[in-house]
Amino acid sequence: MPGAKNAVDVCLGVRPGERVVVVADEVSRSVAASLERALKEQHAEFTGLLLEDFGPRPMSGAPDAVLDALEKTDVGVLCMTPQPGELSARMAIVRVVERRQIRYAHMIGVTAEIMQQGMRTDYRKVDELSDRLRDRMLKAKTLTVKTAAGTSFSAHFDRQLDWVKTSGLISPRYWSNLPAGEVFTTPATVDGTFVCDATAGDYFNGKYGDLSATPLTMKIEGGRLVKVDCARKDLEQEFWNYTHTDENSDRVGELAFGTNLGLTEMIGILLQDEKFPGVHIAFGDPYGSQTHADWKSRTHVDVLTRNCDVWIDDDQVIEKGKYQLAHLGLA
Repeated sequence: MPGAKNAVDVCLGVRPGERVVVVADEVSRSVAASLERALKEQHAEFTGLLLEDFGPRPMSGAPDAVLDALEKTDVGVLCMTPQPGELSARMAIVRVVERRQIRYAHMIGVTAEIMQQGMRTDYRKVDELSDRLRDRMLKAKTLTVKTAAGTSFSAHFDRQLDWVKTSGLISPRYWSNLPAGEVFTTPATVDGTFVCDATAGDYFNGKYGDLSATPLTMKIEGGRLVKVDCARKDLEQEFWNYTHTDENSDRVGELAFGTNLGLTEMIGILLQDEKFPGVHIAFGDPYGSQTHADWKSRTHVDVLTRNCDVWIDDDQVIEKGKYQLAHLGLA
């Protein structure tokens, strides 16, 4: 309940009398119930929708009843566990949210554990760090990321593409994952090696879990994935096929800082782990409505690494997964 109240009162800023739609699935029912209780305490007008009521999973598309409800609400929440082939349904929901510019929390893969950890963070502190990083990156020329596991890449940026802050304080302009804590852009180019020894996104997280024992090693040239190696050849082939679904599925569409200072360890669930202090990337759709990238993809898959060392130009801002706050003027 403290995490649910933080989501409702602080992150979404729900006011008495506002209409709120919570869309959930069976796996996330207990999380949805805690959100419902927090909304009732805030005297909001609550509507709850269960995805399984509208047909079998995985969904082939977003249910009409869900889209209709989002057309009439002030605030929306989606809490569910992803299944293969459902990305297009989630993207259809997001399109309604972005067109209407309602406050919206995207809680894909949320669990009770996450509500007790990442959702209890002081999001005002996360917002302050995120602001500082965004300001720095708007002027930066190069980002360098290295890890002991073998990650070593550099990224350069297009000043016409925006850095987006999703710090947990949700506004109509930008919807956000919850738990939150990211600053991201679409990089102009990425070159080097990325070792995913944590979790991978979309349905890979649920299917393969923590990849520390069998990491994915990815070679990236000119912002495109050119090679994947993994001891699990089934995972290697499945990831390669996924990142070659369409002409841009192999393209680095997102480069992001995790800025949730309340997290102390990764737990093997992408929704929370991608907010852990460090830098991660994603292949596929660049969220162009937010970054202003002018290309698209039908896929989007995050890949995470552990214990990053990160330099903005020549200034080290993260050492072994910990922010050097003095370098960001926050000490």
